[in-house]
Amino acid sequence: MIRLCEEYQMNAIITVVGTDQVGIIAKVSTYLATHNINIIDISQTILSGNFVMMMMVDLSGSTISIQENKTALETLGVELGVSISMMHERVFAAMHRI
Repeated sequence: MIRLCEEYQMNAIITVVGTDQVGIIAKVSTYLATHNINIIDISQTILSGNFVMMMMVDLSGSTISIQENKTALETLGVELGVSISMMHERVFAAMHRI
């Protein structure tokens, strides 16, 4: 299998926020692996009992569209009792430009 050049990566940012509980990272990571989504970078912390995680992921190998992933992750968040959102890396960068 030939790996595409880095410029063909379609990166997205996933954020997960909610009350800390066992299994959040495992369940989100399992979802991503099931859909062939690679985790490029991950940062996670607990703030006063609140779980906060940000992930940069590569969607270029995903088995479903970005919109389908976004919807499925939001649904997973409801099941876990946390908020999960995903946006394209360019949209995220534009929103956080000073």
